[in-house]
Amino acid sequence: MTQDPIAHHDANAQPCTAPLSATLDALRAELGADAVRVGEQIGERAMTDWTRHAPTRPAALLLPRSTEEVARALAICHAAYQPVVPQGGMTGLAGGAIARANDIALSLERLAGVEEIDAASATLTVRAGTTLQTAQEAAAQAGFELALDLGARGSCQIGGNLATNAGGNRVIQSGTARDQVLGLEVVLANGDVLSSLGKMVKNNTGYDLKHWFIGSEGTLGIITRAVLRLHPQRAARHTALVALNGYDAAVNLLRRLSTRFGNDISAFEIMWPDFYDFGVKLTGTRSPFDGAHPLYALIEHAGFDADDHGERFAAALTEALDEGAIRDAVIAQSVADARALWAIRECTAEFPVRLDPINFDVSLPISVIGDFVERCRAALNERWPGNESYFFGHIGDSNLHVTVDGNSIPGVDHHAVYAFVYEMLGPLHGSVSAEHGIGLLKREFLPISRSPTELAAMAAIKHALDPHGILNPGKLF
Repeated sequence: MTQDPIAHHDANAQPCTAPLSATLDALRAELGADAVRVGEQIGERAMTDWTRHAPTRPAALLLPRSTEEVARALAICHAAYQPVVPQGGMTGLAGGAIARANDIALSLERLAGVEEIDAASATLTVRAGTTLQTAQEAAAQAGFELALDLGARGSCQIGGNLATNAGGNRVIQSGTARDQVLGLEVVLANGDVLSSLGKMVKNNTGYDLKHWFIGSEGTLGIITRAVLRLHPQRAARHTALVALNGYDAAVNLLRRLSTRFGNDISAFEIMWPDFYDFGVKLTGTRSPFDGAHPLYALIEHAGFDADDHGERFAAALTEALDEGAIRDAVIAQSVADARALWAIRECTAEFPVRLDPINFDVSLPISVIGDFVERCRAALNERWPGNESYFFGHIGDSNLHVTVDGNSIPGVDHHAVYAFVYEMLGPLHGSVSAEHGIGLLKREFLPISRSPTELAAMAAIKHALDPHGILNPGKLF
């Protein structure tokens, strides 16, 4: 007897999957034929993300236009036990939005747009498919600043940023994506809409449910709208590239500048020579320094005083130079200069094109990052002589990135490199993911950073909100 794909099933019932054709027919009836694509209608963009993981065409691609359509789609798929993979800008680096051949992908790209800016509350209400850059520009036009920022700003979407709790370049000043959220609207696996679109900073009324979904990578529900907090616009930004004697000097400089300027230090990005030289070469420029140095820091000072033309920032760096705390410094004299310096750091956008990247996004206590880099580099060189590896990160928030070019170690399976590096991370009680998420690529390594009790609690939450296990299966767990 054929199951009605729209019928509701008891959570304790045995799975009784409806035929895919019946599910697609039901979806077309609810969303319209133009919102349900199959076969060759599905473009390459839906098949993989920036990991360049083996592309797979999903069984179908849904393009809902509203929260209500997302809800109706999930109700149908829930009843049919049909797996659904939410997709945003497809800029992820953990495989979190990659669908399998039997999955239905659900893209939020049509669910885009800034709905409201509330100046009194300093909030922005936005749909999940809106790109980060669009949201940033809307905030700027209203005289505010959306603090979240990362290199993929023109492609990544707000829903994906929140689902992965994205970090980015300004975490030391404003926190991660989680810290920008006041309210969320989420569609649960069964199609119920959980709307908590509050604008209040204080709201102690039981569990703060939004935090269950931020960082859950679409495994608990699909984010459709968000209320984001806005900040006063920083009137003056000053950027400098600094040459340093080593990691300890970088930490000391960060503490020195933080003591002097407090929260006005908005970015402190460090680059070891392997990464820095690659970035300079990729941008087609020459290094602003005459010689090579052991370490480089890209620093941004952002203040509220429009009359601040960078004199205090320059004076602080001059003092550091005179005292031997830094080796050299170049301060951007224009917006174009600042963009040129940032282009070196943001060359990572070209990694998937120029390299066969094996990416690591780890978090460690700031005090041990320098030692870990040296040990990791030495271990990689001993294990795979001739490998080309790049080290860089946001040390102000304890985040280190390592990228090994698979092209430099032909024939070596990526998994072997992952296991090798994460094994070194374990004894230091670090995190296998600082900001990219777990997704598909790191799920087997999650126990390195999470205890059995923590994993059991996560699994219990997953079962409570998605009893049929249809949301982004194979990710995290």
